Amino acid sequence: VQLQASGGGSVQAGGSLKLSCAASGRTVSRYDMAWFRQAPEKEREFVGVIERSGSGSSRYYADSVKGRFTISRDTARNTVFLQMNNLKFEDTAVYYCALAGRHLARSMTRSDDYDYWGQGTQVTVSS
Repeated sequence: VQLQASGGGSVQAGGSLKLSCAASGRTVSRYDMAWFRQAPEKEREFVGVIERSGSGSSRYYADSVKGRFTISRDTARNTVFLQMNNLKFEDTAVYYCALAGRHLARSMTRSDDYDYWGQGTQVTVSS
């Protein structure tokens, strides 16, 4: 399984970016896929997840990004996206996509819920 994250960059506060996570070796619609981020000298934190289609493709987000970030999925491209709007300085981090090998009957917000990780893409927001 390979996950290739892209789309990061530098943007001013209030701007938008759209991250992509292209998967190979797994069909994204059959697995829960999440975005995490890690700022310098901080622990990796959950951003949001889109559940597998068999679980209704539910989406949920960290409170810090709710209403500003949206996760979507393109099954034809086998890619998951993270649309980030109204970016804030505190959103600056390396963003990682992740795929869970098994679905759990609880909110999957922990790093160790996920088995495969992309390489990360840097997002820098200037105030």
